[in-house]
Amino acid sequence: MAARERAPKEKPKAATPKSRQGPTDEAQMAAAAALARLEQKPKPWLPSSQDAIKSQVKKELMAEAAASERGLSTDHKGPVSAVEEETAGLSVSGVYFICPLTGATVRKDQKEAHIKEAILLHSSRDPVAASIMEIHTFNRDQEKVKLGVETIAKYLDNIHLHPEEEKYQKIKLQNKVFQERINCLEGTHEFFQAIGFEKEMLPVPGQEATEEYYVLKEEVLTKLEDLKDYKEQLLSCEPVKAQLDRQLCVFKPSPQAAQFELPHDFYNLTAEELKREQRLRTEAVEKASMLRTKAMREREEQREMRKYNYTLLRVRFPDGYILQGTFYAREPVAVLYWFVREALRDDWMPFELLAPGGVKLTDENLAFNECGLVPSALLTFTWDAAVMADIKASGEEQKGSPLKPELLSAVQILS
Repeated sequence: MAARERAPKEKPKAATPKSRQGPTDEAQMAAAAALARLEQKPKPWLPSSQDAIKSQVKKELMAEAAASERGLSTDHKGPVSAVEEETAGLSVSGVYFICPLTGATVRKDQKEAHIKEAILLHSSRDPVAASIMEIHTFNRDQEKVKLGVETIAKYLDNIHLHPEEEKYQKIKLQNKVFQERINCLEGTHEFFQAIGFEKEMLPVPGQEATEEYYVLKEEVLTKLEDLKDYKEQLLSCEPVKAQLDRQLCVFKPSPQAAQFELPHDFYNLTAEELKREQRLRTEAVEKASMLRTKAMREREEQREMRKYNYTLLRVRFPDGYILQGTFYAREPVAVLYWFVREALRDDWMPFELLAPGGVKLTDENLAFNECGLVPSALLTFTWDAAVMADIKASGEEQKGSPLKPELLSAVQILS
C-alpha cells in the first residue's frame, strides 16, 4: 500500500497551519508487534549434506527428463487431457511438494519416489553422501535409524582409534548386533561398500565352514581421517523432506470466494471411505441431532477435524481480491500470518485476520484444525485499527491494492 501525502489546500494567510500529530501509543505498539513477528520468522530448513549435491542432482534429472521428453510419442497428450478433465472444477488440482534436492514440484503421491530417484541418481558420483541420505530418508522408524547409525559410528571409531588391530577391520554379517541394528536398515550396505568395505567369505576358526564378513580394504587404512569425516556426516545428516507447495494464487473479487471443491488429496480417507463416512454421518445427524449435548457435538467436531491432513485457506482483502494457499491442517496460525505478510506491498504494517464469523485469530500458536479452519476456510484481512487511524489523522491516504504488484500481474478469475 503506497501512502502519499495529500497536496495541502490553499489557506488564508492569517490561518495558522496545523502541526502533524505523532503516532499514537497504540499505533506504535501495534507496529512493534508486527516487527517482532517478522524477526521471529523461521529460516528455511535444508537437510544437511544436500548442499553439495543439490546442483548436480538437478542437472542430472533435467538432462534425464529432456532425454525422456524427446522419446515420448505423440500419444502422450491423451493421459494429460484425462488428468485435466479429472481436476476440472476443483478449487485446487491437488497437494504438491517441492523437492529440496532438485527444486521440482511433484504431486503428493509422487514425492517419495522422486526424492528416492534423486538420491539414487547421485550415488554414481558421490556414493557415500547418497548412501547416508538413503539411511536417514528411506527408513521411517527414526529410533531404529538412530540406533543403527550409532552402532556404525562405533565400528568406525574403533578402526580410527585402533588402526593396528585387525579385529576391528572385519564385521561379521551374521553377528546378532549387525542383524538387529544395521542389516534391517535400507542404505547401510551401500554405505559400508562406499567407504571401503567389501564382502568376503572367511573360514570359521576350528571348522571347515565359512562365514560372510565385511572386510576393510587395506588402502583405506591410509585415509583414516576420511573415515572420521564419513562418521560425522552419518551422525549429522537429517532426512530429506519435501516442502509443501503453498500453490499461492491471487483471484479477482468473486461471489464464489467461500465455495470450495477439494480433491481427495486433502483427506486422510480414500474416496470410497469418504462417501461412506458422509452417508453414515448424514444418517446419524438425522436420527440423533436433537439428543446430542454440546460436549458431544464438540467431540464429534474434533474427530471430524482429524480426518484432514491439509487445508485450503483464502484471505479476502479490503478491495475484494483473494489470496489462496495450501497448508498442513496441524500448522499454527502464525504460518498464515507469515504467508499473508510476504504477499503485502507494505509488509511492516500490522494487520489482523478474521475467521468466518468475524472472530479474530489472536492466538497464533493454535493449529488450523484447532480453530476449525479445515479442510477449507475464507478469512478476512483488516489493517490494524490504531495504525489506520494514525495514518488518517496524519493526512495520508491509501492508494491501490495492498498486494505486491507481481502477484497482481498474475491474478486469476475464480470459477
